[in-house]
Amino acid sequence: MASDRLIAIVGPTASGKTALAIRIAEQLNGEIICADSRTIYKGMDIGTAKPTTEEQSKVPHWGLDLAEPGQPFTAADFKKYADAKIADIQARGKLPLLVGGTGLYVDSLLYDFTFGEKADNSVRDRLETMSIEELTKYCITNNVTLPENKKNKRYLVRAIERKSMSNIGKSVLRTQYHIVGIATNIHTLRTRIVQRTEQLFANGVEQEATLLGKKYGWNSEAMTGNIYPLLKKHFDNELSIDDVKEKFVTADYKLAKRQMTWFRRNPDIMWATLQDAESYIKSLLATE
Repeated sequence: MASDRLIAIVGPTASGKTALAIRIAEQLNGEIICADSRTIYKGMDIGTAKPTTEEQSKVPHWGLDLAEPGQPFTAADFKKYADAKIADIQARGKLPLLVGGTGLYVDSLLYDFTFGEKADNSVRDRLETMSIEELTKYCITNNVTLPENKKNKRYLVRAIERKSMSNIGKSVLRTQYHIVGIATNIHTLRTRIVQRTEQLFANGVEQEATLLGKKYGWNSEAMTGNIYPLLKKHFDNELSIDDVKEKFVTADYKLAKRQMTWFRRNPDIMWATLQDAESYIKSLLATE
């Protein structure tokens, strides 16, 4: 196996990427780098469906717990971290597996994006004073691609900053890098999202949210996304638990569709079902 090889496994949330990557890593001496803008935050384990302690004990996982909730963390930060980690994994003779659904994180690595300087704090301060409606209008007017979660102010601000920092995307996939996409039936995907939502509550996501809210504040950037703001409304007696679950399933399903829209534009992705993806990856590695 070539020492500079990397396999990326991409697809929507709840498509089964993590379990597949663990099986591949166990069999082929691999280590996993998570490319997920939600699981980078410390303490946000249950609500972000971070790989469990048991899963992480099977093979090394990287890219988790990189920032405190509320701490700025960009795609450029992720790329810098992941490039170094990939080199380390390869130097030890192991196979790096890039796994995730955050399109910009994935593409920045696979196509070796070049990012400009960090955002100007004065620009960020001005953007922070704008409403979601104003930021959305700014994006449309200035040809800024709306982010995956266009209802989240933090994501809108970051999208505008990325545009202004002139990050340069390359169109050629890095040599020895391969991308496998998990093709999932939409009905199966929704069922998996419902099941995972129930699992979040069984694992104690309400307690986790309460602790995070007290420690970081409900207005912390990381707390304004995912299931946490819905739970805040429940704690404020605005939503029942059933309402929270229903709204979160809908939101996660919409996220999955946005992720699929992003990845479907990429002609370098080899699409396969979970079962076929495993066979394809093994055959791919066996040929070289």
